[in-house]
Amino acid sequence: MNQKNTLVEILSSRKDLRPAIGSPGMQDLSYAQLYELVSNTVSQLNEVGIGRNDRVAIVLNNGPFMATAFISVACGMTAAPLNPSFCADEFEFYLKDLQIKALLVEKDSTSPAIAVAKKLGIMIMALLPSTEIAGQFVLEQCGAEKLHLNSGGWAQKDDIALILHTSGTTSRPKIVPLSQTNVCTSAMNIAATLDFEVHDRGINIMPLFHIHGLIAGVLAPLSRGSFVSCTLGFNAMKFFSWMNEVKPTWYTAVPTMHQAILTRAKHNQEIISQNPLRFIRSSSASMPTKVITDIEQIFQTQLIESYGMTEASHQMCSNLLSPGIRKPGTVGIAQGVEVAIINEKGELLKSGLAGEIVIKGPNITAGYENNPQANTESFINGWFRTGDLGSLDSDGYLTITGRSKEIINRGGEKISPREVDEILLNHPAIQQALTFAMPHEKLGEEVAALVVLHDGYSADEKSIREFSSNYLADFKIPKNIIFMTEIPKGATGKMQRVGLAQRLNLN
Repeated sequence: MNQKNTLVEILSSRKDLRPAIGSPGMQDLSYAQLYELVSNTVSQLNEVGIGRNDRVAIVLNNGPFMATAFISVACGMTAAPLNPSFCADEFEFYLKDLQIKALLVEKDSTSPAIAVAKKLGIMIMALLPSTEIAGQFVLEQCGAEKLHLNSGGWAQKDDIALILHTSGTTSRPKIVPLSQTNVCTSAMNIAATLDFEVHDRGINIMPLFHIHGLIAGVLAPLSRGSFVSCTLGFNAMKFFSWMNEVKPTWYTAVPTMHQAILTRAKHNQEIISQNPLRFIRSSSASMPTKVITDIEQIFQTQLIESYGMTEASHQMCSNLLSPGIRKPGTVGIAQGVEVAIINEKGELLKSGLAGEIVIKGPNITAGYENNPQANTESFINGWFRTGDLGSLDSDGYLTITGRSKEIINRGGEKISPREVDEILLNHPAIQQALTFAMPHEKLGEEVAALVVLHDGYSADEKSIREFSSNYLADFKIPKNIIFMTEIPKGATGKMQRVGLAQRLNLN
């Protein structure tokens, strides 16, 4: 398929009556309707002085209107989707930091972002959602005078389509600008990896203020003319009724979502058998191999683990669909990018040797905004340093051993928390596990773990440590095991190890 470098090029090639966007309980929006909506939205924003590379913050709940608002804005401006659950102080930080020109919210919204935008003199645009057609909306301006339009019309390939912040778990979040070419390349790479066809039907459960949902959940299937149903956010209790209604051929999610779905799958075998999936995709965090095996047995399909990050417009590597080679425990091979491993001196390493993962390719950001120090630290000889540790095998399959910031340094012994996770998850009573570093007066750091037990099972610290001793060296065995009913997660559903001890007051 010919490379398309702008979102409007992708959409303008598919202006027909086939369904593009849907949502459980609503009528579908066709590709023709989507193109018309996008065109009208860009024109309307141009009329009030918002144009190319102007930044529009989008604060909407997950669902079809968030999806179409993002696409519409990104076709002519720079979309800045924000987590709608932010508090006022967080909105003030992000609106200032991103130099937002306009805020898009749903009509009659009570979001604290509105008061912040008024305080900062930011134009507010209200979205009036259709009650019948998924994603269909009209806009109206709320206060603030029209701005001077610098450059209108469709965005060009080097314009910034999407701007996001890194998670910023240990430092100030960094601003990641992604160009039209960046996001289109990534969407088309993912579509090629997953071999999307027009008959495919996706069900998006990922948040749409996060790169995973935006690119893999929405843009990738649309780039091939297939359909995506956008739910109102992940809900494991509703997943199988949605599955029965939407009849998807695939879905993508983070490991914690897969695990929540898995716990309810045994009671929904009839729905699973009546709605066979072509594949399931996992990304944004490491997927335990045992969970992969369990999901594949229940759903009778293949789970494809991928590797992505915001700075790469999501995907860098992926395992392959059958009959391609799939290696559970790895994140697959490079997909439209180059991947290599370097040592501490920045020298490229041969296959089999562990080091830091570096990448280069047309989907990777040109650099962080207003952060020369981060750019100096993150780019080396044309490669982007991911901060992840891993190795490539002789076939080019990448195994991630951990984040450099996540590695536990116990008295000089370096421990991969993911390795410990894998062992804990083999314990028959443990449903979820998260290993992390806990401060220690003499050793610097000690190994700790959060665990969630299966319903009806029991275990104590001693029995878990005894089990672990069969597979782990003594220094890797968690010395502090904390039992929880649910492991705390970030806004995107990912479990966050860095700074966990501090958040749990375990210092």
